[in-house]
Amino acid sequence: MRSFSRPFLALLASLALFHGIAARADDLLPPPKDPDLTMGALLRDPATPTGGNPKGDVTIVEFFDYNCPFCMKSAPVLQKLLKQDHGIRMVYKDWPIFGPVSKYAAEVALAAKWQGDYQVVHDALLATGKRKISRDQVLAIAATTPVDMARLKSDLVAHRADIAAIMARTSKQADRMHLPGTPIFLVGPLLVNQALDLKGFKAAVAQARAKIKP
Repeated sequence: MRSFSRPFLALLASLALFHGIAARADDLLPPPKDPDLTMGALLRDPATPTGGNPKGDVTIVEFFDYNCPFCMKSAPVLQKLLKQDHGIRMVYKDWPIFGPVSKYAAEVALAAKWQGDYQVVHDALLATGKRKISRDQVLAIAATTPVDMARLKSDLVAHRADIAAIMARTSKQADRMHLPGTPIFLVGPLLVNQALDLKGFKAAVAQARAKIKP
């Protein structure tokens, strides 16, 4: 089994202790042998869906599951945060840990990415506020959005391998970081392992900004 490089371990230590500058830790030593475990893979994987301001000064990486009650609770709070703070870049890490329906929901949301509708499907799946219990229910929720359902179903098949690869990278990162469950938020160099209210997220972003100033 491969292990993290020393720069990545240094980063994780800084995250766990709520201090350190993640962007600089990766420059100290040569990159890890596993390309999925670099800071670039965590923050800048071109296949991973993103939101907010692509040039934001603070990046929030969210590890979530569409059947996680606390993820559903956090969703509207994050939406308010993004509307009020235009300096935030979001990275969405679909990490389905609540069973097959969660996995299918993640696949459906990621398939919508190929028609530019990941965000609306993502938001709709989290807005239910309750557990999704079947594939049909997941598709019915997706159908309430502007997504082209015929194309979505086609993309689910055509991009099956790509979708599986995205989730495999996310799972590998979460496992190697020993994340305890969902939701997990990496707010700049800070790790937040709970669903915060708006005031709490704003405080975390402010703290992150203070730590990443040059």
